[in-house]
Amino acid sequence: MGFKDKYISVVIPAAGMGKRMNSNINKQFMLINDKPVLGHTIEKFCKEDIIDDIVVVVREDEIDLCKEMVIDKYDLKKVSKVIAGGKERQDSVYNGIRSVSEKTDIILIHDGARPFVNNKIISSSIKNTLEYKACVVGVPVKDTIKTVDINNNVLSTPDRDKLWAVQTPQSFDYNLLIKAYNKAKEIGYNATDDSMLVEKLGHNVKMIMGSYDNIKITTPEDLPLGEMILRKQSIGG
Repeated sequence: MGFKDKYISVVIPAAGMGKRMNSNINKQFMLINDKPVLGHTIEKFCKEDIIDDIVVVVREDEIDLCKEMVIDKYDLKKVSKVIAGGKERQDSVYNGIRSVSEKTDIILIHDGARPFVNNKIISSSIKNTLEYKACVVGVPVKDTIKTVDINNNVLSTPDRDKLWAVQTPQSFDYNLLIKAYNKAKEIGYNATDDSMLVEKLGHNVKMIMGSYDNIKITTPEDLPLGEMILRKQSIGG
């Protein structure tokens, strides 16, 4: 079972429309090296012995497609459920965390369109969650960042040394995350990522190092870049 007798579940939200891809095919079903993006993503977690359970969240009208084109085709046996998402990402993740095994101690939330996560990131996420109960993966930003007003006038330049670009997985003690989601639902609070809900409870969230290769497939230009990253990973880069 999992790691140090903890039952570890993963929720993979993949219900987004991916409008920036300019395609009639949702991005999680686009191919990289002849395999759907979502297939690559799920496979990374299936290969980890410490992962016990995976729940995939897709659009309701794509449940059968996901099962046929991804889960069954690539024999991804750790996927226990493929369920329908909600109106927003937060709703989809909430559906997912309520659908994992009741034995879950630690839960990882990982974007379906982020297929280049690796073993080091997954294991580090779990180990840090055991210690801190909440952690997120990210990388220090390389560019100077500006904040601007609605007219694109520069307001300020934050200290780059304090800025990180957040990735996934985001990992939590299950009871802490479900408490954060229930509280957000109660007060009508919407966030752009899961850690914001835990932060809203007043709980510290630990930032851990991810990888600059752990990109999210968002635009058409990301597909050939993704092929390069997969080749790099295949030779141990």
